[in-house]
Amino acid sequence: MPSQPLVSYEVAAVTPPDGEPTPYARLTLDGPRRNALSGALLDELEAALDRAERDGARAVVLAAAGPAFCSGADLTEALDVGMESSARRLAEVLRAILAAPLPVVARVHGPVRAGGIGLVAACDVAISADTLTYAFTEARLALTPAVISLAVLPRMTPRAASRTFLTGATFTAAEAAAHGLVTDAVPPDTLDTAVDAVLADLAAAHPQGLTATKALLNADVLARFDAHVDAAVTASAELFASEAARTAMARLLRR
Repeated sequence: MPSQPLVSYEVAAVTPPDGEPTPYARLTLDGPRRNALSGALLDELEAALDRAERDGARAVVLAAAGPAFCSGADLTEALDVGMESSARRLAEVLRAILAAPLPVVARVHGPVRAGGIGLVAACDVAISADTLTYAFTEARLALTPAVISLAVLPRMTPRAASRTFLTGATFTAAEAAAHGLVTDAVPPDTLDTAVDAVLADLAAAHPQGLTATKALLNADVLARFDAHVDAAVTASAELFASEAARTAMARLLRR
């Protein structure tokens, strides 16, 4: 019997004002431990991004199933096999989102922690329910948000990054919007309406214009990403392998 996909894929359509129905791909994280970023989930997510381009989608929506959007790194996997491979895979997925010719819109319905915030930051537009919270929990686990910083730091103000990275404290969706991390924070019952409005606006644009404009917006981000990714992956793997981090992660998993 085939295993349940960790990232579901479907193609839907949106109709812009005075336009024709335009296809977009909807990728939905649907993995264990609140959509923890295991190597397998990251593999499926990158494959789904590639498929969306091949299918002729005009845009991609990144959503999630379950009570949370994403809990961050898969700590169980990190304790069992280490993080070197998964850290590299996360970096590759973040880069794939940033470099994809299609605009990627995050539909954030539930809490987001640590590595999951990297996914949100890499997206071109992020619409968040205003009832949820975010947190960079790494420092509390003897870690640092090394890999995701490549996508996060270009979005956030430096002061906001310092406060949230160093303390690991939760912050609201409204604060995430004020920090530049998400585009808009809206009531949960209007989340889909807000995402559909973005998709309709994207559908009204010419595909060539979208691709060229996204490349323009992310050129500097990708240049910095490529210059620092190897160091970030190495730092992440070394910290995850440290005794302090392994002790902290094991303690968290026992709760």
